[in-house]
Amino acid sequence: MTDAAPQAMSEAEYLRTERESPYKREYVGGFVYPLHGQAGASGEHGLISTRIVGHLFPDADRQGCRLYQSDMKLYIPPATSYFYPDVMLVCGHERPDRYYETAPCLLVEVLSGSTAHNDRRHKYAAYTAIPTLQTYLIVSQSERYVVEYQRTEGGGTESDWQMREHRGEGEVGVPCLGRSLTLEEMYRGVL
Repeated sequence: MTDAAPQAMSEAEYLRTERESPYKREYVGGFVYPLHGQAGASGEHGLISTRIVGHLFPDADRQGCRLYQSDMKLYIPPATSYFYPDVMLVCGHERPDRYYETAPCLLVEVLSGSTAHNDRRHKYAAYTAIPTLQTYLIVSQSERYVVEYQRTEGGGTESDWQMREHRGEGEVGVPCLGRSLTLEEMYRGVL
């Protein structure tokens, strides 16, 4: 989300107008926030997201999972919120609607200056409340740095998440695909 002032709107109005909007907007508890993406994300942002999707796609496809890069909405019913994660992986659940998903197992946000605070705080709280989510990655676009959140056994509360930081090198788990993803795979040719 950007620093633009939020606009109050009903959920029905948001859903009715989102597909015709000239820019993507996220909806959080009765307010609409325009996204930075239509103004142009950086090349690094796009390449990192593409590298993550590129490395995960063969396994996701083989396992019948759906893998999205930034254009599929995530709907979180308890929070009455809709987001556009940079990368979203959904395995083992039917799609509830052709314009959004509700049951991701992996979410990735690539940080930009205008979204960093929101991705670390507000989205963390909303995303980690999703029962199917196993992994949430916050990926820097200015250095090889990834914050990995993994749900622990029985994880249903904030304390049931383990956080690890990876700087320079390392790997993050993607349990729903039974594999890991290295920082080298995410950043090769970018940083």
